Amino acid sequence: MTFPYALVVFDLDGTLVDSGADIAEALNRTLADFGLARVPEATVLGWIGEGVRKLVEAAWRHAHDATPVDTVMPTFMRHYAECLLRSPRLYPGVAEALAQLHARGVTLALCTNKPSAFVPPLLRHLGVADAFAALLGGDSLPERKPSPLPLLHLAQRFAQPPARCLMVGDSGTDLQAAQAAGMPAALVRYGYPRDLDLAKADVVLLMDDMRELLALA
Repeated sequence: MTFPYALVVFDLDGTLVDSGADIAEALNRTLADFGLARVPEATVLGWIGEGVRKLVEAAWRHAHDATPVDTVMPTFMRHYAECLLRSPRLYPGVAEALAQLHARGVTLALCTNKPSAFVPPLLRHLGVADAFAALLGGDSLPERKPSPLPLLHLAQRFAQPPARCLMVGDSGTDLQAAQAAGMPAALVRYGYPRDLDLAKADVVLLMDDMRELLALA
């Protein structure tokens, strides 16, 4: 069966990797360092998706604390690094889907708002680093998702029109980026959708397991 897209661009956190507990722990350690109360993991999951600075900004608004975010970020980044490999796991079906797409000759890329320095060690830890032909982090380009710039950059890099590419994500951030880039999108139901109504999302596929991608034709 011929896969209908030449390039598949994946989001990372909430799409390929369940890292919410580790991100929440890094944020809570940071809050504790500033004398602020920890927040439930479920609350933190609602803040994930638009990059680490937006995450910290959301936490400090929640805490009603006026400490400048620039003051907080070095502490957060230290905890983020310490917690990166604490307990991340691939979602069920991800490793198999990546391997089968790769075997079919589909080019795979990663586009995440996670700081780029943390992406390769996480992928190596999870055993999927070799699956991707390109990696973009939230600081790789002047703009990050939901800007279409990262997706258009990847499409151009692999000489593919956006219509021949597929963005796979879990949130409105991913969907907005894809729509702005003129790129079809597929979403998972299990990630960090925040306020996105998945049932109403205009996507080619809404899935519970990444292996469902393999049936696209």
